[in-house]
Amino acid sequence: MKLRHSLAALLIVGSLYGCTTSSGHSVYVPLVATRQNVGQIGNVTLSQWDKQTGLSFFISGAPSGAVLPLRLYSFINKGSCQQPGPVAYAMNDTVTTERQPIRGWTFSRSAPVELSALLAGNYSVVVRTAATDGSVDIFCGDIKEQSVAK
Repeated sequence: MKLRHSLAALLIVGSLYGCTTSSGHSVYVPLVATRQNVGQIGNVTLSQWDKQTGLSFFISGAPSGAVLPLRLYSFINKGSCQQPGPVAYAMNDTVTTERQPIRGWTFSRSAPVELSALLAGNYSVVVRTAATDGSVDIFCGDIKEQSVAK
């Protein structure tokens, strides 16, 4: 009887371990502030969601004079931040942000592309202010394989 309980416990622990160490991974991309947003910091974490990529952003701030509530647009562009190309994915169905207790803002988006395709290509993430705030690019980050975090 004890062997049966031990085997059941082993199976449960093994299945839980498998769930916490799934084959999916995330990519951490530091966002570099542009000249219009000097002194601010940001990052985005990209995660595989079925056949899509989820993006979770954190930024410390936006240019002074930006209208509240803060409305930010995000894009995945072909090319790098140094040599930007055309927009590959515009992720702007919802553009609201949420102010955090610590100084900063968070927002989430999803792109209709698998994370592996983004990692295999030459892509960058761009954060832009709303048209009412000048449609200014305020952050950019290059999506790179070496940014992978398990």
